[in-house]
Amino acid sequence: MSSFVVSARKYRPQRFEDVIGQNHIAGTLKNALQTNKLAHSFLFCGPRGVGKTTCARILAKVINCQNPINKVEPCNECSSCKSFNENASFNILELDAASNNSVEHIRTLIEQVRFQPQQGTHKVFIIDEVHMLSTQAFNAFLKTLEEPPPYAIFILATTEKHKILPTILSRCQIFDFKRIQPTDIVEQLDIILKEQKRTADPEALYQIGVKADGAMRDALSIYDKIASATEGHITYKDVTSNLNILDYDYFFRITDTFIRSDLSSAILVFDEVIKQGFEPDLFISGLCDHFRTLLLSKNPSTTAILDFSNELKQRYYNQATICPESLLLSGLSILNQCDIFIPRATNKRLHAEVALMKLCHFSNLSETNVLESSGEKKKVTT
Repeated sequence: MSSFVVSARKYRPQRFEDVIGQNHIAGTLKNALQTNKLAHSFLFCGPRGVGKTTCARILAKVINCQNPINKVEPCNECSSCKSFNENASFNILELDAASNNSVEHIRTLIEQVRFQPQQGTHKVFIIDEVHMLSTQAFNAFLKTLEEPPPYAIFILATTEKHKILPTILSRCQIFDFKRIQPTDIVEQLDIILKEQKRTADPEALYQIGVKADGAMRDALSIYDKIASATEGHITYKDVTSNLNILDYDYFFRITDTFIRSDLSSAILVFDEVIKQGFEPDLFISGLCDHFRTLLLSKNPSTTAILDFSNELKQRYYNQATICPESLLLSGLSILNQCDIFIPRATNKRLHAEVALMKLCHFSNLSETNVLESSGEKKKVTT
């Protein structure tokens, strides 16, 4: 039987310092531990895969550690830490509210709260996806959450804070977790690659970071998938082919055709995209993002917003310098209109091609408008 462990579990942080992109959370919790000002109930909320349950487990482990390092790190040597690492701790209980959301499940939990810890100082209850609890379950939980025994600590985690009753929110210290930035994801993937003695193109890692949409867990799952399909080196082509992502090279090429007013070449590039199996609306949406990025690349102050590698930033800057700003602004308007109406279009390909035709003839239309306006001025002057 295979002993393979997915990266999301294998590289799960064991200390607050190892949690990616949540320094504001880690700093507050460490200060609370060092000053012995730990609340009895916490609510960790934020997007999926950003470290909510991980922080809850680290906090629970440190609370029960018999010899914590600087009061903020588990020693991993005492009996409490060892039992936690072996998933055999009686002082740390995890409840999945998605499948245990009834009043009976909460009453069972309340019964467990009444028993003092057999070992250690605290009993920690981690309730994941707490927003899935029914209204009756929330109401049954209120009194215990507000006035628990001195040895009980509750850590609630949710991705949808707005679904939780205000009476529950008022009884918890609320910590808002942020989406993890692609640059932070890339740094973590670099560390994992070195440990596994692998290499990867910078563009490949950035594409994984963007595709993960702020979730480190998603990024690690994507990495596992691509790593299993490659030998030792991960290329950008490996990422785009395995994740069925539209290569940004198509957008650079078709933008060049707009600058040259080369309609036939634009249609041929679009035909390549269609033959790759991508839908027209996906291409139009990606081209909108490409135009936005070019517009931001025109000014060094707005370039800092872009989460790309230096090589890709330079490529965007090179094309932005030769691309008229009027083309980008008008192009965004044309593409946005196309993006709105293309889902209802009977012939999506034709609808997209009409937008590309407008972009190819934009420079000609602009020159015609200038000539017409100058002619009108001369006529008025005469």
